[in-house]
Amino acid sequence: MVANLKLDEKGLVPAIIQDNETGEVLMLGYMNQEALKLTLDGDDVWFYSRSRQEMWHKGETSGNYLKVHSVSIDCDGDTILVKARPLGPACHTGNRTCFFQELRPGK
Repeated sequence: MVANLKLDEKGLVPAIIQDNETGEVLMLGYMNQEALKLTLDGDDVWFYSRSRQEMWHKGETSGNYLKVHSVSIDCDGDTILVKARPLGPACHTGNRTCFFQELRPGK
Protein backbone atom coordinates (compact mmCIF):
# COMPACT_ATOMS: atom_id res chain seq x y z
CA MET A 1 0.00 0.00 0.00
CA VAL A 2 2.77 2.47 0.92
CA ALA A 3 4.59 1.48 -2.29
CA ASN A 4 1.64 2.96 -4.24
CA LEU A 5 1.98 6.32 -2.50
CA LYS A 6 2.79 9.20 -4.86
CA LEU A 7 5.02 11.83 -3.27
CA ASP A 8 5.39 15.30 -4.79
CA GLU A 9 8.69 16.73 -6.07
CA LYS A 10 9.69 17.58 -2.48
CA GLY A 11 8.98 14.04 -1.24
CA LEU A 12 5.75 15.04 0.52
CA VAL A 13 2.12 13.96 0.46
CA PRO A 14 -0.87 15.82 1.96
CA ALA A 15 -2.42 14.17 5.01
CA ILE A 16 -5.99 14.97 6.01
CA ILE A 17 -6.68 14.45 9.71
CA GLN A 18 -10.23 13.47 10.63
CA ASP A 19 -11.74 12.97 14.08
CA ASN A 20 -12.37 9.24 14.31
CA GLU A 21 -15.52 9.65 16.43
CA THR A 22 -17.25 12.65 14.82
CA GLY A 23 -15.93 12.52 11.26
CA GLU A 24 -15.01 16.21 11.46
CA VAL A 25 -11.98 17.25 9.39
CA LEU A 26 -9.48 18.67 11.87
CA MET A 27 -6.50 19.74 9.80
CA LEU A 28 -4.27 19.19 6.80
CA GLY A 29 -0.57 18.54 7.13
CA TYR A 30 2.18 17.06 5.00
CA MET A 31 4.07 13.83 5.52
CA ASN A 32 7.33 12.57 4.12
CA GLN A 33 8.29 8.90 4.26
CA GLU A 34 9.75 9.26 7.76
CA ALA A 35 6.61 10.96 9.14
CA LEU A 36 4.43 8.27 7.62
CA LYS A 37 6.59 5.51 9.08
CA LEU A 38 6.51 7.09 12.55
CA THR A 39 2.73 7.51 12.30
CA LEU A 40 2.20 3.92 11.14
CA ASP A 41 4.58 2.45 13.74
CA GLY A 42 3.44 4.51 16.73
CA ASP A 43 0.41 5.94 18.49
CA ASP A 44 0.75 9.59 17.44
CA VAL A 45 0.54 11.54 14.18
CA TRP A 46 3.76 12.95 12.75
CA PHE A 47 4.21 15.48 9.96
CA TYR A 48 6.98 17.14 8.06
CA SER A 49 6.90 20.90 8.67
CA ARG A 50 7.39 22.67 5.34
CA SER A 51 8.04 26.04 7.03
CA ARG A 52 10.62 24.72 9.53
CA GLN A 53 11.85 21.94 7.22
CA GLU A 54 11.92 19.39 10.02
CA MET A 55 9.93 16.55 11.51
CA TRP A 56 6.92 17.65 13.55
CA HIS A 57 5.46 15.48 16.31
CA LYS A 58 1.96 16.96 16.56
CA GLY A 59 1.27 17.87 20.19
CA GLU A 60 4.87 17.73 21.40
CA THR A 61 4.88 21.35 22.55
CA SER A 62 1.13 21.96 23.08
CA GLY A 63 0.12 18.60 24.51
CA ASN A 64 -2.62 18.43 21.86
CA TYR A 65 -1.59 15.08 20.42
CA LEU A 66 -3.47 13.24 17.70
CA LYS A 67 -3.82 9.55 18.59
CA VAL A 68 -3.85 7.36 15.48
CA HIS A 69 -6.87 5.17 14.87
CA SER A 70 -6.34 4.31 11.19
CA VAL A 71 -4.35 5.41 8.15
CA SER A 72 -5.40 4.98 4.53
CA ILE A 73 -4.58 6.39 1.12
CA ASP A 74 -6.94 7.60 -1.58
CA CYS A 75 -7.60 5.82 -4.88
CA ASP A 76 -4.93 7.86 -6.71
CA GLY A 77 -2.31 7.28 -4.01
CA ASP A 78 -1.63 10.99 -3.62
CA THR A 79 -3.39 11.80 -0.35
CA ILE A 80 -3.37 10.21 3.10
CA LEU A 81 -6.36 10.10 5.44
CA VAL A 82 -5.61 9.70 9.13
CA LYS A 83 -8.49 9.04 11.47
CA ALA A 84 -7.39 10.08 14.93
CA ARG A 85 -8.54 10.92 18.43
CA PRO A 86 -7.55 14.51 19.23
CA LEU A 87 -6.31 15.26 22.74
CA GLY A 88 -7.26 18.92 22.63
CA PRO A 89 -7.62 21.46 19.82
CA ALA A 90 -6.04 20.47 16.51
CA CYS A 91 -5.45 24.05 15.36
CA HIS A 92 -2.57 26.20 16.61
CA THR A 93 -5.12 29.02 17.11
CA GLY A 94 -6.83 27.01 19.84
CA ASN A 95 -9.82 26.07 17.67
CA ARG A 96 -10.93 22.46 17.60
CA THR A 97 -10.40 22.34 13.82
CA CYS A 98 -8.29 24.41 11.44
CA PHE A 99 -11.38 24.77 9.23
CA PHE A 100 -13.35 27.34 11.23
CA GLN A 101 -13.34 30.23 8.73
CA GLU A 102 -16.38 29.76 6.52
CA LEU A 103 -16.35 31.33 3.06
CA ARG A 104 -19.65 32.40 1.57
CA PRO A 105 -20.27 33.63 -1.97
CA GLY A 106 -20.72 37.39 -2.13
CA LYS A 107 -19.39 38.08 1.38
